[in-house]
Amino acid sequence: MTRRELLSAAAGALASAARQPNIVLIVADDLGSADLSCYGCRDIRTPNIDRLASAGLRFTQCYANGPECTPTRTALLTGRYQQRVGGLECAIGVGDVGRYDEAMWLAQRGQLGLPASEPTLPRMLRARGYATACFGKWHLGYRPQFWPSRHGFDAWFGILGGNADYFTHTEDDGRRVLYQDDRPVERRGYLTDLIAEEAVGWLRRARAPFFLYVAFTAPHTPIQDPEEFDPATGTAPRRQGHRPTYARMVERMDTRVGDILAELDRLGQAENTVVVFLSDNGADPNGSNGILRGRKGTLWEGGIRIPCLMRWPPVLPAGKLTDQLTLTMDLAPTLLAAGGVPPAKVRFDGVDLLPVLSGRREPFSRTVFWRYKRGDNRRKAVRRGAWKLVIDDGREELHELLGDEREQRDLAGEQPALIAELKRVLAAWEQSVQAPRLRAFRPSSA
Repeated sequence: MTRRELLSAAAGALASAARQPNIVLIVADDLGSADLSCYGCRDIRTPNIDRLASAGLRFTQCYANGPECTPTRTALLTGRYQQRVGGLECAIGVGDVGRYDEAMWLAQRGQLGLPASEPTLPRMLRARGYATACFGKWHLGYRPQFWPSRHGFDAWFGILGGNADYFTHTEDDGRRVLYQDDRPVERRGYLTDLIAEEAVGWLRRARAPFFLYVAFTAPHTPIQDPEEFDPATGTAPRRQGHRPTYARMVERMDTRVGDILAELDRLGQAENTVVVFLSDNGADPNGSNGILRGRKGTLWEGGIRIPCLMRWPPVLPAGKLTDQLTLTMDLAPTLLAAGGVPPAKVRFDGVDLLPVLSGRREPFSRTVFWRYKRGDNRRKAVRRGAWKLVIDDGREELHELLGDEREQRDLAGEQPALIAELKRVLAAWEQSVQAPRLRAFRPSSA
């Protein structure tokens, strides 16, 4: 038996020993790497999310596949670099707007979104008997052909775009974007609460095994206090840059995460459920990335390093840290392996990390890539081991993260050979991930 077969058999044995586990995947929006108590935050209390850290694993080297919403969510659900899809390297703009050349080209053709032809985590799980549901932010396409129901979700509720007023559930252009099972709906209430209530209600009805994807819009802008609803305006004041309001948004999300965890306890499913909590990218100026350089929209550590927690009592150690280099695209193959589900002939870019996370294999070094496009910005990065090359709109910097995670010491002038090698592997990666649906694209026609 080959080593790969041995690992596959071991992963299958783990899944079998725990029965086919349920999976709950919870994603916060723009939550910084230093915005949770368990990551050292002092001004925000997150006891429920912290429970996942004390009962499971806390990741110290987890990265978003992109520094914004849409690219990371694409990689999360497909297990592959988002560049392979094409046109989703930055957030889709309000009202189905492309924000860089290829994305604008796709938008003009009504093709800006995650195509239903892409194999996705929920579709693969559903094919093996899982009940599936998505509650919260979608942001993978406004048009019906891109909606959650086309990607393997039995039920869904939430907003189509990247953000909405927490009380009126409209985008900045006034468009109502709250939907349930392919139909527009109107609800009263704070969006964080509505998302969680739908999730808890579905859990009470769902049969096991189930896959529940909860994508909170919090703490993405607009920054609105859940307790400041004004009947005269039908919403709450927007307090951009006001840290206390941001803290209350995160704390409300923590409360509702607690409700989801409590429902798993009540159903007797906590022991047989893999729970993952993470952010989709680094914080914007409202949040905190701690000592890390940069923020949302950049490829410095503050833009892509994210909090991530994973709990699975029968398999994962409790209260431990893992420094395994992880990207959001790794979650799809890892969760499929946890459920004993084969990947339906998909060649993932992400890696099944279950052997490392369960302690059966030591953490390993790897080479990973980022590319971000928005407007005229072109940002790229490659990390190999502790070395990280960032090309920020043409400006090159090289950092050794092992002793400089703040990215303060640029070593590019001292390592010309390494720079050349990293640029070579980055260019080869870019060539390998070209999207088939962009073959007809020409920059002059964008």
